[in-house]
Amino acid sequence: MNIMSLLNALPGAVAQGLIWGIMAIGVYITFRILDIADLTVDGSLCTGAAVCIMMIQGGSNVWIALLCAFLAGMLAGFATGLFHTFMGIPAILAGILTQLGLYSVNLKIMGKSNQAINVDKFDLLVSLRYIKNVAIYKNTILIVVVLIILLVAVLYWFFGTELGCSLRATGCNDKMARAQGINTDFNRVLGLMISNGLVAFSGALLGQYQGFSDINMGRGAIVIGLAAVIIGEAIFGKIFRNFGLKLIAVAIGSIIYYFVLQIVIWFGIDTDLLKLLSALVVAIFLAIPTWKSRYFSKPVRKGGNH
Repeated sequence: MNIMSLLNALPGAVAQGLIWGIMAIGVYITFRILDIADLTVDGSLCTGAAVCIMMIQGGSNVWIALLCAFLAGMLAGFATGLFHTFMGIPAILAGILTQLGLYSVNLKIMGKSNQAINVDKFDLLVSLRYIKNVAIYKNTILIVVVLIILLVAVLYWFFGTELGCSLRATGCNDKMARAQGINTDFNRVLGLMISNGLVAFSGALLGQYQGFSDINMGRGAIVIGLAAVIIGEAIFGKIFRNFGLKLIAVAIGSIIYYFVLQIVIWFGIDTDLLKLLSALVVAIFLAIPTWKSRYFSKPVRKGGNH
């Protein structure tokens, strides 16, 4: 175990953590704000990468490709929202149905199971080769950090508007929101669209970063997103009270997650077990609040002292 090999791998872990952090922010919107575990993300991540890669190959500007990837993700969220609200299908099943359908859609977009893109032939925004680039405008880490700051600023503004507050109210107390005249079905669809748009945007960046889009690249994305959300909350939950800071904590949680994975690889643990380890990490962090209340909280005495 050479410490230098670990240090050399850390910039890559930071870059990947930041890119997946955008996806984790999308997961946060459905999981914490709308109180929905949306499995669409396993398909919409690949959709974003597929749309972006194919458009860049076709000669489109990288920013136009990113915008189209975002809109494609919003369409995926719209489909899940309609399944859930208009057709009355439970949210988790609606996400599974959309994810299943997206497998075929993504294959049609790419024409085959994977598509490669060469950084030497196309002007990409981010790339694995740009991690240690001295030029600021070509440094992957700095570019993604700026994108996350802009994204958090826009979301902070949006969720402070009347529409954003009504969306938060829908997730907090659905019946009370309806009693106040809020269209909760519309808000659920909108929340799912925003979430999956961000996930697809993350997928578009990831496709550029790794140099290809693959039909299976989104498999297990929900686990990584949940891990980032839960790790961010566990570490920064009592420090970051502001909504914008909570979103930043989620992105930092994603970086920590990839740090842990890099250390696991450095220790020589079989990489085939990474998905299992990820699932265990998420399960443990999800169980911590229950364990705290069940085993570590002091029992409240009834009737006072005698």
